Amino acid sequence: MHEVADHSSRVERDFLGPLDIPQNAYWGVHTQRAIQNFRVSGVTIGQFPELIRSIACIKQAAAKANRRLGALDASKADAIEKACECIILDEKFCDHFPVDVIQGGAGTSTNMNMNEVIANMALECLGHSRGEYQLLHPNDDVNMSQSTNDVYPSSLRLAILFMMPRLIVALRELADAFEIKADEFCHVLKLGRTQLQDAVPMTLGQEFNAFAVTVRADINLLSGAASCFREVNLGATAIGTGINADPLYASFAVEALSEISGQSLRLSPNLIEATSDTGAFVSFSGAMKRVAIRLSKICNDLRLLSSGPRGGFGEIHLPPVQAGSSIMPGKINPVIPEMVNQVAFLIVGYDTTVTMCSEGGQLQLNAFEPMIGYCILSAIRYLSEAVTTLTERCVIGIEADRSNCRLKVEKSVSLATALVPTLGYDVSAQIAKRALAENRSIVDIVLEEGVLSKDRLETILSASATAKPSVHGN
Repeated sequence: MHEVADHSSRVERDFLGPLDIPQNAYWGVHTQRAIQNFRVSGVTIGQFPELIRSIACIKQAAAKANRRLGALDASKADAIEKACECIILDEKFCDHFPVDVIQGGAGTSTNMNMNEVIANMALECLGHSRGEYQLLHPNDDVNMSQSTNDVYPSSLRLAILFMMPRLIVALRELADAFEIKADEFCHVLKLGRTQLQDAVPMTLGQEFNAFAVTVRADINLLSGAASCFREVNLGATAIGTGINADPLYASFAVEALSEISGQSLRLSPNLIEATSDTGAFVSFSGAMKRVAIRLSKICNDLRLLSSGPRGGFGEIHLPPVQAGSSIMPGKINPVIPEMVNQVAFLIVGYDTTVTMCSEGGQLQLNAFEPMIGYCILSAIRYLSEAVTTLTERCVIGIEADRSNCRLKVEKSVSLATALVPTLGYDVSAQIAKRALAENRSIVDIVLEEGVLSKDRLETILSASATAKPSVHGN
C-alpha cells in the first residue's frame, strides 16, 4: 500500500497548471512542486518519523474538533482519522513524505505533503481513487480550520516531546554508568590537575562521580527546557487571529491533541505572540548546546586520562574497540570519546543556526522554522545515539591503572600542599622546591629532614586525609 516504485503516473492540477504525479504516491501536486523546488540536502521530512507522527496527530485532532463542531461531515472525518491513525502507528508511510527538510515557505510544503497523503489515503478508505479531491479535499477537508502557521510549529513542539524520552533515558544510563565506576574507583588515589599541571590528590572515584553529577544536572536542564513545548498555538491559523476557525475550535483541537498524543498540552494564551515568536526553540537549543559542551569536556578528560598508554597520563584504560592506525601496529585510539566531541561540535553549529533563524523572523511569522526544526530534531537524534554509544562502548568498560595512579601521586611535589596545615606554607614550599630540584619524592625529603615521623607523614598523606576536607593542623 505504501510502495512508490510504480513508474506510471496520474495528472493533478493546481493554479500553476498540471503536473505528473507517480501513480503509487499518496502525495499530490503541491508536494511534487516542492520536490522539484527544494533539491538541497537529500534529507527528507520522512526521515524524521517523530515529525510525521506529530503532524498526523494534529490532523487527527483537527478532524475530531471539526466533527465535534459540525463543520466536517462524519464520513469524511472518519476516513481522515483512519488515515491519520495509519500514519501514526506505521512508519512505513514515511516513504510518502519526500519533501526536503530545507525548504522555503515556513513549512507549507510539509503541511501540504501531509494534507495530500491523508486526503488520498482517506479517499481510498471511502472507495475512491487518489486525486479525486472533489470528494475529499486536502485543503478544504484535511486542512480545515488550520494553517501551516499553527500546524507546523505545533508539530515541531510535539516532535521534540516525542523524541526527548530517548535522550533522557540515554543520559540517565550514562550517569548510572559513571556512578558505578565512581564506586569501583573510590579507593584509587590519583593526582588532581589544574591547568594541566599537578594539583592535589583526589580519588578516581571522585572524578567519575563528578561526571555523573554533571550528566544528572543536564537531565534536569533539558527536562525543564522541553517543558515549554507543551504550550502550542494550534487554532491560531494564519497569524494568530484564528481566521477561518470556529471560536471553540482551538480549545477542542488542543484537548483532542493531548488525548491522541499522550502529551499534556495547553493552548498558548496569546496566539498572535505564539505564532510569531520562536524563543522557546532558542532556549531549548541553547540548553542542548550546554549539554553537548559539558559532555564534550568529559570526553576530553577521558581522552587525557587514558593518553599514552606509556607516554601520557595512563591513569585509565578505555576499552579497545578498533585498530587505531593503518601504519602503527597495536595502536588504539579513543575513538568513542572523539565521536562524541564531533557530535558536540555539530550541535554548537546547530545552535548558531537556530539563533540566526530565530533572529530572522519578521512581523507575524518566522519563515525559517523548517531549519529550526531540522537543527533541533537532528541534535536530539545525534546526541541520543552518541550518548548511548559512549555508555555502551566506552564507559562501562573503563578500567583504572591503579599502580600508575598511585605512582604519580607519590612522585608529585603537589603532595607538599597536604603538609601546609601542619608545617606551614614556607617550610612546605622549601620541601617541594628541594624535591623538584633533586627529582625525589616529598616523602623522602620530609623523612630525611626529620620534620615528621613516618607514621605521622603516612597519616597526613593518606587518601582519607588528602582527598577530602580535614581539620586544620591535623
